[in-house]
Amino acid sequence: MYQDGNYEGYAPDDGYYRGGDEPAHEEDAQSDVTEGHDEDDEVYEGEYQGIPHPDDIKEKQKKRAPAMADEYRDRADLMAERMEDEEQLAHQYENIIEECGHGRFQWTLFFVLGLALMADGVEVFVVGFVLPSAEKDMCLTSSNKGMLGLIVYLGMMVGAVMLGGLADKLGRKKCLIISLAINAAFAFLSSFVQGYGFFLFCRLISGLGIGGTLPIVFAYFSEFLSREKRGEHLSWLCMFWMIGGIFASAMAWSIIPHYGWGFSMGTKYHFHSWRVFVLVCALPCIASLVALKFMPESPRFLLEIGKHDEAWMILKQVHDTNMRAKGEPERVFTVSYIKTPKQVDEFIEIQSSTGTWYQRWMVRISTTFKQVWDNVLYCLTAQYRMNTLMLAVVWFTMALSYYGLIVWFPDMIRYFQEEAYESRVKVFDEEEVSHFTFNFTLENQIHRNGEYRNDKFIGMKFKEVRFEHSLFEDCYFEDVTSSETFFENCTIISTVFYNTDLYEHKFINCRLINSTFMKEKEGCHLDFEEDNDFLIYLVSFLGSLSVLPGNIISALLMDKIGRIKMIGGSMLISAVCCFFLFFGNSESAMIGWQCLFCGASIAAWNALDVITVELYPTDKRATAFGILNGLCKFGAILGNSIFASFVGITKVVPILLASSALVGGGLLALRLPETREQVLM
Repeated sequence: MYQDGNYEGYAPDDGYYRGGDEPAHEEDAQSDVTEGHDEDDEVYEGEYQGIPHPDDIKEKQKKRAPAMADEYRDRADLMAERMEDEEQLAHQYENIIEECGHGRFQWTLFFVLGLALMADGVEVFVVGFVLPSAEKDMCLTSSNKGMLGLIVYLGMMVGAVMLGGLADKLGRKKCLIISLAINAAFAFLSSFVQGYGFFLFCRLISGLGIGGTLPIVFAYFSEFLSREKRGEHLSWLCMFWMIGGIFASAMAWSIIPHYGWGFSMGTKYHFHSWRVFVLVCALPCIASLVALKFMPESPRFLLEIGKHDEAWMILKQVHDTNMRAKGEPERVFTVSYIKTPKQVDEFIEIQSSTGTWYQRWMVRISTTFKQVWDNVLYCLTAQYRMNTLMLAVVWFTMALSYYGLIVWFPDMIRYFQEEAYESRVKVFDEEEVSHFTFNFTLENQIHRNGEYRNDKFIGMKFKEVRFEHSLFEDCYFEDVTSSETFFENCTIISTVFYNTDLYEHKFINCRLINSTFMKEKEGCHLDFEEDNDFLIYLVSFLGSLSVLPGNIISALLMDKIGRIKMIGGSMLISAVCCFFLFFGNSESAMIGWQCLFCGASIAAWNALDVITVELYPTDKRATAFGILNGLCKFGAILGNSIFASFVGITKVVPILLASSALVGGGLLALRLPETREQVLM
């Protein structure tokens, strides 16, 4: 352990580095020694011969020495000196944050960053809620729906790595503003676009923007927290992800079923209620974006890049804000100087200030991305390689099981509903109907070997209806809408279809003789209100709410039992919960086990966020978090794809895969180093 008093330049009483104190004493000493001696009376004998004074030569050599030394010194030596400076800074910064206290400033930043984290939680749920409506509005096939569900995670994966890396070079606040602005702009745009391709693109870029928030938010907030507050308050911050899920569920429940909440412009442009929902879900992002403009940059980041005065002013602002809130405005910020690490990249500023504007921008962009790539490689150097690899496995196994099951639960509930629905199907054999007008809804029926002559089907709806080996002769269909309705091996003679959505693909192996299709319905239509929409919203709402106890427990115990035990214990308990899914043979049982699993696993997520922040130094923190969070989103993509493919086939594979991944990740997590006692490097 480093002792503050061992560092040159640290005052022994309070541990703060105060440059400029000792030189003052030396000047006093010199004035005492030379008292009564006037240097102006002494004339250097070579002065009139144009020969420099030896003292002047020595002074010039001293000034040149550091620059020349840095120019010819090996980069490894400079990096070693920088690392030593960072160790000193880490301990001094911890003392400074303790002096600033924890109060109004941190709580204000807590809510501002919480809104950004809430926007991340909302983004995960948006597509799942709008899919049932969007698939009819945009005529989506099953593969289109699957791609739309995964594209957000793909964008978040890229955004986490890219924007997380940039946050270590451009700053936490600046990159978080960029991230939120991209998300808000393309989320807003996606609510208005009509085509599937453009909508897919907007959600991809929106996901890319919001993907950067998670690594930046945790790196940003952690740098305003002292060691004793860090674990607890980062865990409290995680609650906003839960609030985002609750907000999305409540808004979907309140808005989407109101199909009339929208407008149309002709037959091509439709703005339905699900698009209103997409707009509303952008509000947390916009609110955070506006509030963030009034928050300062991280002073820890500013010190890393050598901006001492800016960092000092921000820390003084934090101190004064908290002291005024505590009723102690007279308390003075005692820090006069803060250690700044050795800067090794000054040449970039020189290169980027010469040449044409295009050349300057190319230099800045290329060097910035080179630095980001160097940071990525740094996370795999000998010092951090083992921790990075172990964290990568833990993040991946956690994401594979969690996101896989989160998708699997609603799919299984829908499967149970479909089974119950199919069990109530009505079968009609060899019915003969003639000169009859159908103007009501037919639902969940099978008609076999029927004969329909001179019948009219007007202004009606078919839902889950099949006609097999039936005859239609001289019939008339007008203004008919259908969902999952098919005609198989039927004979259709002299029949007119006018303004219907009974398209060619709905007639399977049918014989159409002298039949006419006129003015087919264009586009897709929201034909039926789904009875299970309410249940799906409720399931998501309960799943989000169920993590509240786990959030509270993890926040209160994070600094008491440590990060490692929290991760390992939470993942192993979650694995046990997975085995009980074998007994989930009904909708209510599935909802119950989902809530239990989500509540047990949230502690592991919170501890993972905290330990990832603490294991890496300031200039690599957001990069490392971004890499690991990007890997997490890759695990989410795999989990969604794998688990969804087994719905209705078997429960064994998803349950065993999730539980084994959790056990393996939990046991490996126990080998990670504990970080609750260390200062933030």
